[in-house]
Amino acid sequence: MGKARQAGLDLVEVAPTSDPPVCRIMDYGKWLYLQKRKGRDAHKKDHHHYGTLKEIRLRPETDKHDMDTKLSHAREFLKKGHKVQFTMFFRGRQMLHKEQGYSVLEGVIESLKDLANIERPSTMSGKRLTLLLVPK
Repeated sequence: MGKARQAGLDLVEVAPTSDPPVCRIMDYGKWLYLQKRKGRDAHKKDHHHYGTLKEIRLRPETDKHDMDTKLSHAREFLKKGHKVQFTMFFRGRQMLHKEQGYSVLEGVIESLKDLANIERPSTMSGKRLTLLLVPK
């Protein structure tokens, strides 16, 4: 036969300031472990990533269906409380048609105006055009 596990029961003073003091018979090591575990789990639940920045990358020739998919992702992000940055990349001759990029981002603003406010309007820096939206 195998060895039986010895119960590590301890007499633990629960409320030393009460009259009379209250004691309890329990496994103190297990209780300490569970207390540490509760603290860790509570910390994990507190640590939400609300308000983080999500980036959605676009090209001037992004197809309508792809654009709808990206906009639905942006809607989900905004509903969860995240900021959403739209970044449009231009390559080569696309730089000659920056107005096409601005018009695409205007469409984004129009479709998300019920959920979002503009924190930083469309700005061109180098070969990228960025727009930052925050939830209402």
